[in-house]
Amino acid sequence: MILYLSKRLLMMIPLLLGITLISFVVIHLAPGEPTDLQTDLNPKSNVEMRERLRERYHLDKPLTVQYGLWLKQIATLDFGESFAQDHRPVLDKISERMPITILINLLSIALILAVSVPIGILSAARRNSHFDRGTTVFVFLMMRDYFGVRLGLFPVAGLKSIGYDFMSPAGQIWDVAHHLILPVFVSAFGGLAGFSRYMRSNMLEVIRQDYILTARAKGLSERVVIYKHALRNALLPVITILGLAVPGLIGGSVIFETIFAIPGMGKLFYDGVMMRDYPLIMGILVIGAVLTLIGNLLADLSYALADPRIRKG
Repeated sequence: MILYLSKRLLMMIPLLLGITLISFVVIHLAPGEPTDLQTDLNPKSNVEMRERLRERYHLDKPLTVQYGLWLKQIATLDFGESFAQDHRPVLDKISERMPITILINLLSIALILAVSVPIGILSAARRNSHFDRGTTVFVFLMMRDYFGVRLGLFPVAGLKSIGYDFMSPAGQIWDVAHHLILPVFVSAFGGLAGFSRYMRSNMLEVIRQDYILTARAKGLSERVVIYKHALRNALLPVITILGLAVPGLIGGSVIFETIFAIPGMGKLFYDGVMMRDYPLIMGILVIGAVLTLIGNLLADLSYALADPRIRKG
């Protein structure tokens, strides 16, 4: 197991470098520069001022040199300073926003598993029943604006209410939780539909196996057959798919955090792109890539623990 883990960790290094290289090149090839926002709106700006800013940000150097300088900084965990007006360290800005993004994604994963796995199991066990057809329609037709906009049950923007500072500790916890319901739901929405159908197809394949037929022939109850014998093997592919779903959840943070005005990494990334804040954008991309790789690594380890043949390969 240690050898398997070591191989997986070593494979992450070139993969992370490749992600940073491609991201760095794409960002710098996009139209415009950070100096544009600082000089275009300044009536006192001139060509000399623009060139000084380009020199300060190393934008006057070749792209390969810029990447080398940035990589040298990252090696010491120095993400540089934001190009925005506050010029704060990038790591400080990200560390303030990361907890809420991680919390929403963890809650989304928990919601996906808590809902999609039971639905998938019951749909497979009751194939072609009214329950099977009904859940298929339900998980694909739930709309977040129905609960948030039409019914007005949940807040549709922000993380806190206006009077948050005057609430009791219990009231503050409930207020944040109330604001998180719709963002978590939206984040998990796509996964609920996909995972429930994927779990259903896995269960249908497993319950057709000979050992399931043997278990039923022995007179075991359907509950024991499904939950003791079939469920474990049906969950193995889901573990891997869940790890691969992490990039989508993190990437989706940009969308739902912007829509709901949630002060997380996704909203920070969107603001950074609008301001062409290269250090901030790259810092978020690196951390997002690391979280994605860790998610995939945990999925691989879980799969290897469940199936010894994987770690021996």
